[in-house]
Amino acid sequence: MKVLRFGYVTGPLIGALWTLVMAIVVCVILSFATGQALAPVAVSALAVGAWLGFALLPEGGRDRSRRILVTAGLVVVPLMAFVLVRPAIHGSAETGMGLLAIAWILLALSVVLPLRLMLRGLPYGPATRHETEAALIHFLTGFGYIFFTAIVVIPFYVMVMTSLKNQQDLLLNPLDFTVDLSQGADLFRSYTELFAKFNFGSYLWTSFYVSVLTVLITLLFAVPGAYAVARLRFRGRAAFSRSILLIYMVPMIVLALPIYIAFSMAGLRNSIFGIVMIYPVTTIPVALYMLQGYFRGLPSEVEEAGLMDGLSRLAVIWKITLPLSLPALASVSLYVFMIAWNEFLLAFMLLDDPSKFTLTRGVAMLNSSEIPRQHLMAGSVVATVPIMLLFLGLERFMTKGLTAGSVKG
Repeated sequence: MKVLRFGYVTGPLIGALWTLVMAIVVCVILSFATGQALAPVAVSALAVGAWLGFALLPEGGRDRSRRILVTAGLVVVPLMAFVLVRPAIHGSAETGMGLLAIAWILLALSVVLPLRLMLRGLPYGPATRHETEAALIHFLTGFGYIFFTAIVVIPFYVMVMTSLKNQQDLLLNPLDFTVDLSQGADLFRSYTELFAKFNFGSYLWTSFYVSVLTVLITLLFAVPGAYAVARLRFRGRAAFSRSILLIYMVPMIVLALPIYIAFSMAGLRNSIFGIVMIYPVTTIPVALYMLQGYFRGLPSEVEEAGLMDGLSRLAVIWKITLPLSLPALASVSLYVFMIAWNEFLLAFMLLDDPSKFTLTRGVAMLNSSEIPRQHLMAGSVVATVPIMLLFLGLERFMTKGLTAGSVKG
C-alpha cells in the first residue's frame, strides 16, 4: 500500500485498468449494435491508459513543471503501442473505418472524463492514505457500475434481439444481434406464433393466479406466525425464531425426489392444486423471517391500548397491527410473488400436462431442437418483462417495507 501512496503510481494504475475495461465495453456495445467485429488490444489499452492516468493527475505544485516534461516525454509510450502492436481497438478486414472512428471517439470520452473525476483528489507526488483510498474507491465504484450493468443488460439485449430475428438470419450468423427495422410488424412474428401455436396466454394466466394464491396462503400463515414470535411469550419461542430459515439450508434438489414420490402417491402430481400446496412451503419461512422483524419494531403500547379497550388479540392484529404493517406486507407480497412466478424446479418436476403448465415450465418446453431458437428467446422475454416491470414499479415500496422495521418506534 505504501508504494501506491504516490500519485504517479496510483494514477497510471487506475488509468490502465479503466482504459482496458472501457475498451472491452465499447467493443461489446458496438459489436452487438452493428454486427461488425471489434476487439480490444490489452497491451495498447493498458499503455494508453497508464499514460493518461499520469497525464491527468492534478497539478502538483512545485512539481508541476517536472510532471509536464515527464508527461510530454512519455508520449512515446502510447505511440509505440499504436505503431508496434495495434491501436487499443481494432476491427476485422470487413470493419469500416467509420465504425472504428466512432469506437475511438467513444473510448476517448469514456476514459478521459471519468479519469479526471477519479484522480481529481490525487496529488502528483506523495499522497495520504485517504487520498489514495478515495481514488481507488472511485475506480472500484465505476467498475462495479459497469460490470453489474453489463451482466444484466447484455444477456437481456441478446435475448430480445434474438427473439426478433427469423430462422434464416440466425443460421447465417448467430452472433449478429442487429435487426432489420424495415420488416415492420413482421419483427414480432415469434411473439404472435408463441401465443397462437404454443398457448402462452394460458401459461401467463396460470402463473399469475398461482402466484397470487401463493401470496395469499403465505400471508395467511406468516402473519399470525410472525406476530406470535414477535409479541407472545411461549416455550420454545427463541428456538422457533432462530430455526425459521433452516429450511433454506437444505437444497431443494435434495427434497425433489421425496416430494415427487409423495405427490405421486397422493394423486397431486400434474395438478394446479398440488403446485399451490407446495409453493407456500418454500415462501412461508422467508415471509415469517421478514415480518417478525417488522412486528418487533412496532410500538407495543398501541396494541396494549387496544387490548385495554376490550379488543381481542385477533381484533388487535386485524385493526391495529396490519394497518401499521402495510409497507412490510407489500414488500413481502412482492417478494413472494416473484419467487412463485420464477419457480421452475417444482413445476418442471410435477407438471406434465401442457394445459396446466406455468410460464417457466412452458419456456422449458420451447428448449427443443424442433422449435426455432427465436421462439425460446421470445418466451424468455415474455416470462421476464412482466415481473421486471412489476419490480421496477413497486421497488420503492419494497425497500420501504424492508427498512421500516429497522428502527423501533
